[in-house]
Amino acid sequence: MKKTKNQIIADIDAHLQKSRKGYYSDFYIGITNDIERRLFGEHNVDRNYGWWIYCEAINKATAQEVEEYYLNKGMKGDTGGGNEDSTFVYCYEITATTIE
Repeated sequence: MKKTKNQIIADIDAHLQKSRKGYYSDFYIGITNDIERRLFGEHNVDRNYGWWIYCEAINKATAQEVEEYYLNKGMKGDTGGGNEDSTFVYCYEITATTIE
């Protein structure tokens, strides 16, 4: 289900409460059009044991707004990524095995 900016922020914030980390800088935020490739492939997030979440935004602009919101709070990542169909916002806990 595609979500608004506020819905995605609420979902990510709720999931952050379950993390064992306490700082935004311990997490990476990004957008993509392919969760499997980006999150589990390129970033090497452990599907079974890693801390991660993703949500589909209603459009790319919304995904970028969420990304910028968390970057401003101190999460790792960068703006300007993705392409026009990059509507998935993803977040994961940075570990020794993830690739930023």
